[in-house]
Amino acid sequence: MAPLFVVVAVLGLAVGSFLNVVIYRVPRGESLVRPRSHCPHCQSVIRPWHNVPVVGWLVLRGRCAACHTHISVRYPIVELGTAALFVAVAARFGMSAALPAYLYLAAVALALAVIDLDVWRLPNAIVYPSYLVGLVLLGTASAVDDDWAAIGRGLLGTVAVIALFLPLTYTFGRRGMALGDVKVGGLLGLYLGWLGWKPLLVGLFAGFVIGSLVGLASIGARRAGLKSMLPYGPSMMAGAFVAVFFGGPIAGWYLSLILPTV
Repeated sequence: MAPLFVVVAVLGLAVGSFLNVVIYRVPRGESLVRPRSHCPHCQSVIRPWHNVPVVGWLVLRGRCAACHTHISVRYPIVELGTAALFVAVAARFGMSAALPAYLYLAAVALALAVIDLDVWRLPNAIVYPSYLVGLVLLGTASAVDDDWAAIGRGLLGTVAVIALFLPLTYTFGRRGMALGDVKVGGLLGLYLGWLGWKPLLVGLFAGFVIGSLVGLASIGARRAGLKSMLPYGPSMMAGAFVAVFFGGPIAGWYLSLILPTV
């Protein structure tokens, strides 16, 4: 497994570097291809050797090589976070047909979480294509494993989550769930449903719990009031990955509490 971890870690660093571009440009409606990576302050093009994930930021000491403007520490954090998440996903799935699908989910979830924290939006430009990519990757995994029930369950998971979330946007009006959360919820339902009904239920519940805890912490820190709105996307995606990694054990533990004979 060690060679696999090394490969996905390096891949994660490279993908994390690209995600920094996605996180900055997609909410602004900018192209991901042109112009080349540049300093947003002085517009100087970033040299290739300064664009090496993590290392480039360390070499520059967090400053632009041309104008010496501060470069946010979030850039290397996103790169390292992506690498760590990729390794965790590889440890969960190993050299299986499902590995590419969940690596893709990890990258998309991280990008969407940071964007939602930044601008309180979950861009359709990322969410909609991810449905198609998810269907292709998970469908391929189902074909390789000869488990067509999994992709069928994933599709049902998408429908179930959207059906659950959509009424919440109307029940609570402007303070309710945003439509972007509903769309992302459907995407997560596809991936968690593919794994099974228990991970799907654990993921939904964990997302609500994490979101509630974040809200209470914000109120306690006086950063939000009882009527304040907070982005739910990061909590929802964190809950999904709790289910990806621990959905089975958590569901088994809970069932053992309510049904001791199970």
